[in-house]
Parts: sequence; structure tokens; C-alpha cells
Amino acid sequence: MGLLDFFYSIIKAFCGESSQPEGEKPTAVQKPPRPQEPLSPLPGAWPTPQHDRLRYQDQNQANQQDEHYASLRAKANQEGDAMAECFRQSHEAYSRREGALAKELSEKGKKHERAMEALNAEASAWIFRENNSHRDPGELDLHGLYVKEAISYSNKAIKEARQRGDSQIRFIVGKGLHSNDRVARIKPALEDLMKQLNLPVDVDPQNAGVLIVRLA
Repeated sequence: MGLLDFFYSIIKAFCGESSQPEGEKPTAVQKPPRPQEPLSPLPGAWPTPQHDRLRYQDQNQANQQDEHYASLRAKANQEGDAMAECFRQSHEAYSRREGALAKELSEKGKKHERAMEALNAEASAWIFRENNSHRDPGELDLHGLYVKEAISYSNKAIKEARQRGDSQIRFIVGKGLHSNDRVARIKPALEDLMKQLNLPVDVDPQNAGVLIVRLA
């Protein structure tokens, strides 16, 4: 044993040997995984009232362009044109004192009128059902209806709302932007109806195409 080996044996005797095998590094202590913070929703990830309103507007436009609905309205218009022509000819026949012909043409005109009303009733029932199938009872969408139809559905809705004990009802009437001449017709007609029924009505401050009618 050399002098260096002698000193080394003395050091091991006093200090002891490491239990870690030579050439192997000590294993690092494993830390528990850091909990991940919940991700914040991206802008637009959750629906908002405005998104809902836009979604319903898109659906309303799709319903009004539906082939079945458009076909019913087109057929009703044809019956209406035929009705008007029959009544015109009937009037002319009467002015010529052709009473029998005038009566015959008048009856034909009435037949076309009944057909027109039946087709329009079917069309209005279809689009009203499609526009309101997912809405709350206290909210009514009147898009796609003629004024006379809208008034009829509104009167019925008001009676049902009163039976439920609702304090108000919302009518979605639109702004007339999709009308042929971009003039609202249902909105002023319903405002006149509420005056007749002595019911307070306000325009929704967040949507000018919605009327809020207070029932109590």
C-alpha cells in the first residue's frame, strides 16, 4: 500500500462511504404536477342575447324562403288574381244586364277566394309554428305573417297570456327591412290594436323590432 492509499483508507474510516453507487447520479425528487389553470373562454365562445337574436333572425329568413312556405303563398296569390279577374268580369256582365253570367262569375270568384284563404291559412300556420316552436310562451314571433294574420295570432296570444297570469308579452314584429318597400306594416298595426285594447305598449330599447305589451 502506498502513502496515498494509506491516507485514503483513513479518510474512508472517519467519513464513511456513500451508499450511492459510483458513477450514478442521485435521482431528483419528483415534484407533484402543477395544476393547470382553467382556460378562459375565447370571445364569442358562449352565446349572448345578441347572438341568440341574430340566430333567430337567420332562422326566420330561412323559414320565409322555405320552398313549401313560398309555394303556398305563391298558389294563394294565383287564386287571388283569379278571384279578382272573376269579380271584374262579373261586374262588367252585370253592367251589361247579363245577370246569369254575372252570378256565375261571382260564384267562381268566391270559390277562388276560399281557396286563397285556405292556402294562406296553411302558410301562416306553418311559418308561425316554425318561428315559435322553440320560444317561451310569453314571446311571439310574427315574421312571415300578413297583417290580418298577425293581428289574429296576437289576439289569441294575449288571451292565453292573461289566462297564465303573465304580466307582459313580447311581440317580435321586425323593422320592415325585408319588406318589398322596406316599410314596417305589422308593427304599426299592432300598436293600433293595443290602443283599441287599452294595453300599454313600448318598443324594446335593445331591439326596435320588438314590442313589449304590459298586461298588468
